[in-house]
Amino acid sequence: MKEEQYDIVILGRGAASFSAAIKASELTGGEARIAMIGFGPIGGTCVNVGCVPSKYLLEASHRVFDPGIPRIKGISGQKIDFNFAAVMKGLRDFVKSAREGKYEGVIKSYSNVTVFEGKGRFVSEDTIEVVNNEGRMSAKLKGSSIIVAVGSKPAIPKIPGLDGVQFLTSDNIWRIESLPKSVTVIGGGSIGIELGQALLHFGSEVTVIEAMSDILPQTEPEIAKALRQRLESEGMRFHLKSQIKQVYSKDGKIFTEVINHKGLQTIVSDSLLVAAGRVPNTNDLGLENAGIKTDGRGYIVTDLNMRTSNPRVYAAGDCVAKTLYLETLAAREGVIAAENIFGADSQVDYNSTPWAVFTSPQIAGVGEREADYSRRTGACSCRILPLSALTKASIVGETEGLIKITTDPNSGRIAGIQVFSPNATDIITEGSYAIRHRLSIGEIISTGHIFPSFSEGIKLAAQAFIRDVSKMSCCVE
Repeated sequence: MKEEQYDIVILGRGAASFSAAIKASELTGGEARIAMIGFGPIGGTCVNVGCVPSKYLLEASHRVFDPGIPRIKGISGQKIDFNFAAVMKGLRDFVKSAREGKYEGVIKSYSNVTVFEGKGRFVSEDTIEVVNNEGRMSAKLKGSSIIVAVGSKPAIPKIPGLDGVQFLTSDNIWRIESLPKSVTVIGGGSIGIELGQALLHFGSEVTVIEAMSDILPQTEPEIAKALRQRLESEGMRFHLKSQIKQVYSKDGKIFTEVINHKGLQTIVSDSLLVAAGRVPNTNDLGLENAGIKTDGRGYIVTDLNMRTSNPRVYAAGDCVAKTLYLETLAAREGVIAAENIFGADSQVDYNSTPWAVFTSPQIAGVGEREADYSRRTGACSCRILPLSALTKASIVGETEGLIKITTDPNSGRIAGIQVFSPNATDIITEGSYAIRHRLSIGEIISTGHIFPSFSEGIKLAAQAFIRDVSKMSCCVE
């Protein structure tokens, strides 16, 4: 088969791939000849089985749950009727619309980009074979530069009996039509906690099994504990520091045996959700044929320019070895790869990249945790602001959260911020800006903030470094 020559060959069709193709097209005025290879629904994880459907489901579940707890004196709670099958159809319709509008429609507008349906595999350092869905080679592409952005898939842990039961993952849960009466969730990370709370708010009984001492290991311990206590108050059950002995089904139920400090316990549920993280789609890519190094988990090793051990090959998105796996970060990495292909020296800034957990209330963070910064530098200074000190939180009846800021004790420069609060995902951008531009506590304090608002909590948390905020009047500078 004759080789086809391209300026850039991109393996993958998700956020990182699209941002790379679009940026390369912009940089060259549409002259760069680009090939994009992938299979399955175009758009990758985020729009199809990740951010978009999960946030739709969470929003729907909160609208069912929240009216039952009005939090305002004089307003009675009310029960909201809902049709779960209709909610799920609306979710799938929305995903389809988002995919068509943001991906299928977008790529059609770039005449310089050719989309190949199938799986790509390196046969040399600069050549990729495309195998179609029937298993036949359909194309052979040679790239002056190559970007690997193949994404990830749910990690399936090796649990005795798991392969003998039907279970849900974050990839297939979107196809269910009826609400399970009870669900066991394996994994207390962001995926398990988000989906667990969504099902809980619709009315499922939810039990979470986590091997570590608390949920959400990327969060500050005070925030993880506060969210877990909130979820427990809503009815969610937890088995922490627990190992799963086996899983089996009997009489239409799923039995999960766990071992912890209480001994052997058996959890019985109607459904099982495996949310044990994700793994990269790098198997059978022929990376060894291109001299591309991976870590022990199969993630591709890159430098901050997104360049791999093969100087002609870049990688971006969820298949890259790092600590944050986000749609926005994948897109940024794709842009950086494209810029550097055309001569730039752009680098990814992981430290100022914000992340979030879309529970109710939300959690968002940026920068380093107290323990990590202290371990790295030998010292740090921290303050925690309880939301009960924030007027806006008291107005809306959401005072259980907190804001934590970590700083360098000598310069006062902000090293990390984490927020557990309504609208946390909206207000964390201030923290991202502060870390990216190396702002100090004083600069946050001297910046005006709206009163009353949740964003004012960042300023109050900063003021806690210099005064007792419980003895302040409103809006004191």
